[in-house]
Amino acid sequence: MNRLITKTKLSESVGWSESGGRRWIKAFKEYIPYETKGTSIFYNDKSVNVLKIIKELSENGLTQKDVLRIFREKGVPSRGEIQEISKKYNITLNDDIPLPRDILLPFLQIVCEGKPFSSSYITEELMKHFNLTEEQRSRTYDNGRDLIFTSRMRHARYSLKNSNYIEEVSNATYQITQEGLELLNDNQSEIQEEIEEMEEVIDPFEVIEEKFEEITKELAQSLIQKIKKTHWRKLEYIIVELLMAMGYGDGKITGKTNDGGIDGVIKEDKLGLDNIYLQAKRWDNTVGREQVQSFSGALDDLGAKKGVFITTSKFTRNATEYAERLQSKKIVLIDGETLAKLMIRYNIGVAEKETFVIKKIDFTYFDEE
Repeated sequence: MNRLITKTKLSESVGWSESGGRRWIKAFKEYIPYETKGTSIFYNDKSVNVLKIIKELSENGLTQKDVLRIFREKGVPSRGEIQEISKKYNITLNDDIPLPRDILLPFLQIVCEGKPFSSSYITEELMKHFNLTEEQRSRTYDNGRDLIFTSRMRHARYSLKNSNYIEEVSNATYQITQEGLELLNDNQSEIQEEIEEMEEVIDPFEVIEEKFEEITKELAQSLIQKIKKTHWRKLEYIIVELLMAMGYGDGKITGKTNDGGIDGVIKEDKLGLDNIYLQAKRWDNTVGREQVQSFSGALDDLGAKKGVFITTSKFTRNATEYAERLQSKKIVLIDGETLAKLMIRYNIGVAEKETFVIKKIDFTYFDEE
């Protein structure tokens, strides 16, 4: 018979405190099975198993945001997939860089004098505290946009600010609060319990960024499917319009059937002394080296040095390597995913649905003259 337990017992069954488990259960309520009896909610053995998976991913260094992203993209993973997932999210590679929970207390200790400190000063002092090498300081996530340590430091800073242990007294300048000073004087057990509370705080701006990425990804997929259903001639117009929107010059489609594989041309200068030749393939199949090589031959016939090959599908590794090895000319390969992202960025085939403006305090407004 399947046992039924309360939310408190569910937390205890995986080794979490009631408050710690409650926040995770609330965040993952759509993934944790439950049963209702009257007005009460109960959990079962399947619930325990899902929460154990969540806890293990958390202990491997994934944030609540990371785990939620995994669940949304792939569903609830099995216990056997946990290590593979952890490696994918760079936990093994980046375990030498402090996690947000490791940064919380040192952050407070750095600003404990009770005077304002700039964000840059705090970041530098934290790097010194953890003895980070230059490589660790400059290491980025796979997307190459964010420095890992800086991102984790910002997460810790938001948690401290949200818990009223620090306050932003001017632009990018922070000061410890009375509550922050009192926390530093608590015993180790109380400090650790509070760190566990702060660890689960999620920056709403990060949530917005994550949702924006999800919306953009879904839009890109829909955009490619739409292109594949339109007339093949439409893709030629799209690529010419896209290159023009990107600022490469005036363009036109060739409009010929015997164009040698050339679908469009971009004139980088008014006299057409330097042209970029375009080819578009509205394919479902992967584009191989043979097609790229044929396009390269068409460029040779024209004496051209620059070409862009665009497909709604993907390129094989051989095709990519061939294009990279070319010495006498430059051929840029744009696959379907990249094409969709560029169209979204340069507003080709998309329209603005809604605009949200995120505001912050203008500290200069409150400065005394």
